[in-house]
Amino acid sequence: MREFIVEADGGSRGNPGPAGYGAAVSDAATGETLAEAAEFIGVATNNVAEYQGLIAGLRAAHALDPGVPVHVRMDSKLVIEQMSGRWKIKHPAMKPLAAEAGRIYPPGQVTYEWIPRERNKHADRLANEAMDAGTKGGQWSPSSSRAALDVPPAVPEPSGPPGDAAAGAARAREALAQGRTAGSARPQAAEPGSGSAHTPRGAADAPASTPEDTGAHPRTDTGTGTDAGSVSDSDTASASDSGSGADAGTASTADADLRAARSVTASATSRASATSRASAGSTGPAGSTGAVRAASAPGWSAAPDLGAPATFVLLRHGETPLTPQKRFSGSGGTDPSLSDAGREQARRVADALARRGTVQAVVASPLARTRETAGIVAARLGLDVAIEEGLRETDFGAWEGLTFGEVRERHPDDLTAWLGDPEVRPTGGGESFAETAERIEATRRELVAAYAGRTVLLVTHVTPIKTLLRLALGAPPESLFRMELSAASLSAVAYYADGNASVRLFNDTSHLRP
Repeated sequence: MREFIVEADGGSRGNPGPAGYGAAVSDAATGETLAEAAEFIGVATNNVAEYQGLIAGLRAAHALDPGVPVHVRMDSKLVIEQMSGRWKIKHPAMKPLAAEAGRIYPPGQVTYEWIPRERNKHADRLANEAMDAGTKGGQWSPSSSRAALDVPPAVPEPSGPPGDAAAGAARAREALAQGRTAGSARPQAAEPGSGSAHTPRGAADAPASTPEDTGAHPRTDTGTGTDAGSVSDSDTASASDSGSGADAGTASTADADLRAARSVTASATSRASATSRASAGSTGPAGSTGAVRAASAPGWSAAPDLGAPATFVLLRHGETPLTPQKRFSGSGGTDPSLSDAGREQARRVADALARRGTVQAVVASPLARTRETAGIVAARLGLDVAIEEGLRETDFGAWEGLTFGEVRERHPDDLTAWLGDPEVRPTGGGESFAETAERIEATRRELVAAYAGRTVLLVTHVTPIKTLLRLALGAPPESLFRMELSAASLSAVAYYADGNASVRLFNDTSHLRP
């Protein structure tokens, strides 16, 4: 039976800012592009643009043949999960957009699948063409579009949803059972101490590595549900090495099936209409069956050469006077500087990184404690510090400067709601974890593009680091409360060209020991 594939995307240069969307409709069997749609929609947020791209894509497919089943692929986790019915639509601005998209087809005719951004390049290019045209005072023109021509062949995606460890293990068992290995009819024997018989798909250039290989050389709570341990960001982690995993001498690359993708959440405010055109010549991938589908992946031997990953070494800043007291300290409080202990921690980090010599750039949050930490490290490495606004800590509203116990005593209902829902903001406003995740993911995209193939030290805070790790692992939001992240600790994540990520190091504090 015939099926249409709709790939849609939207973007905002400023969030909110000048925004546009793009969508492409293709034949699932042949990959032929059947229609495209793109439009500059003025000032809007990313989520508005993404929803408008979905609506335009669905309308374009409906115009071609309203009776054909449609499978939507987008790199917006928010849109996919909300339209699939797995996430509630709480923001009032999102509800009419989702309702409009849902009215185009009868229930059951449209299925949804999240894909990495790298597999959504056709729609992404259309959206950027629309934004480029809009900033010049015009609109996207089908006659001048090169989006379909510039899209390379898709990289095969791992079976199973992002971060599905069970799917990865099943594939490994199947490969071993059928004797599929790189260039051999049977698995190769592993070298002593290698820990693997072959290189995982998507990690051909990154064998099991030491911290020297990753640029992570020898991040706030215990996650135990105690007063201090329940706070996910707040710069409240102790500086102890308890539970840090610092004795792990190596950091192995993960199989591509265990690497995960991002999650995006946010608010939005506007909507617009679509234009479409017929076109041909795209090589968009055809989908498999099921409500959440991924392209069937071959054995590990078919891995493409992805090149060197962008490796982020994640450094939580050193202690401030608030850190030992386990107080909420976000971007909306007093912006404390490092304590003497924090400065000493920064010097020890700097010495450890200098010995390895793998960091090629330093990027820091704009807050005082991160800028000071980054300055100490960068001076030792002979590098400059670039400031990235997106790496700032969460704003904890009225909770800034309070301990977890004080918040529980003064705002018990707000705290309970906050702990149970990533879209809930702290008392008095501030920023929800969902909003933080959107900001961090957008920043991650920009930094990966800017530092492709390089090792970069990101000096930031508890919530940004935990969020990067959570998204890389495909873990749920509640995982934020289950990570120990010490002051001046190091973690590391590598990001590959196919959109997958490999967590290589977590909460290493070995450099702080005498």
